[in-house]
Amino acid sequence: MRRLPLRARLALMTAVAVAVAVAAASTACWFLTKQQLMSQMDQTLRETMASPIHRILVNGQLTCESFTWDGVNNADPPEFPGRFPGMGPTRPLQTTQIVLTDGSGCAEPTGSPYPVSQAETDVARGLRNEVIRTTTAEDGTHVRVITRQAQRLLLPNGETQSFAISVARPLTEIDESLDNLALLLLAVSGIGVLGAATTGVLVARSALKPVDKFTDVVEHIARTEDLDLSLPVEGKDEITRLSRSFNAMTGALKASRERQTALIADAGHELRTPLTSLRTNTDLLLMSEEQGRPLPDADKQRLLRNVRAQLRELSGLVGNLLDLARPERARNAPARSVVAWHTVVEHAVERAKLRGQNVVFDVGLEPWHVSGDDQELERAVLNLLDNAVKFGPPDGTIEVRLHEGELTVRDHGPGIDPADAPHVFDRFWRSASARALPGSGLGLAIVARTVHESGGTVGLEPAEGGGTLARVRLPGTRTAPGEFTDHPGPPA
Repeated sequence: MRRLPLRARLALMTAVAVAVAVAAASTACWFLTKQQLMSQMDQTLRETMASPIHRILVNGQLTCESFTWDGVNNADPPEFPGRFPGMGPTRPLQTTQIVLTDGSGCAEPTGSPYPVSQAETDVARGLRNEVIRTTTAEDGTHVRVITRQAQRLLLPNGETQSFAISVARPLTEIDESLDNLALLLLAVSGIGVLGAATTGVLVARSALKPVDKFTDVVEHIARTEDLDLSLPVEGKDEITRLSRSFNAMTGALKASRERQTALIADAGHELRTPLTSLRTNTDLLLMSEEQGRPLPDADKQRLLRNVRAQLRELSGLVGNLLDLARPERARNAPARSVVAWHTVVEHAVERAKLRGQNVVFDVGLEPWHVSGDDQELERAVLNLLDNAVKFGPPDGTIEVRLHEGELTVRDHGPGIDPADAPHVFDRFWRSASARALPGSGLGLAIVARTVHESGGTVGLEPAEGGGTLARVRLPGTRTAPGEFTDHPGPPA
């Protein structure tokens, strides 16, 4: 089944479903018709038993023995059952039979006897009032039999005996009608299955048209890598949902590729400057040695310091690029470990002190625990501190506060232009006043990415009284999981 194409499977399942439904309906129709016909037959038999025709006078009418009617109810001798005027010796419409208590039966001469059941014997004994059943007569006729308790027979020796009377009607017409109905229903079912198979093919072809279009688009994208192509979104069915999801996926892939292309282009542009400076300084040193005209010691030391600074800048830029090239953490990814946010900030401040020798750090930290990666968070805080040191005065003060999960870093530099605030966290973006300063323009982009992955927010704004204020808000708690704020006293 799984090896068949989807279109063939859909058509086959449709045909099978319709075939089962038609078969079930036909079977139910046949059984309901049979039940209705048998119910009508039973009603006819009951009406026959209720008429005087069942009170037969057996003397001279039955060949098994000669009995005498006991005259109870003063009944008149009845007509012979089931015989119509002019029928002569032909078989009557129905056959009447007497059932005795010993299980024997005596049928009328013109009828075909049929076997006596135990239930009919119970009726003759007075244990049951009525029995209706289907059986086969001795001549092979399929008959429907009703048996009821009758009056008593007077035997030749003067004794009486209880008995029951059975009336049987042939089911030939009903059987023929049911056979014809079965053939008709079988033919209708066959036609229905063929129609269902044809309809299934048409339905499968129509239903899978959107899937064919979807397949064509996917194959085109796989062949050409053209992410601009999208699927039409119309309606509210499952295909529409799939098309909408596919368009969102291709849109995300396109945006990711554009970001990757922009990152490569920006990285190439940023790497070009330190590499060019390194090559120039290195060529100058080599040229002086090759021509036998060594540079003065002061100039040589200055060139070597420049090379070292450029190598540091290049190493930092490569590290930042590697960090940004790391796949972003999914929003529904499992939570990372719980870290002490105040401890992370404290370690970052200690590292920043080594970079700004004359800068004073005014630190005030309150305990706060967050979910994240301690190394990534420390790098983000260090980038904020480096940014504050770079734009603040050489001997200024950097204020660092952590209160209720909000970290603020303030410098006392020239401040930030409000027009530049929306762009400061973009990759490789640098304001006009910062292009002459060292840096790659990736530090704040790393800060924004780390904070967002930890579920927080970050922003820069002008500080009151001058300078720039950075705000980082991370969700968390004052106490780490498993800690208690209220400690019990010493035992008594």
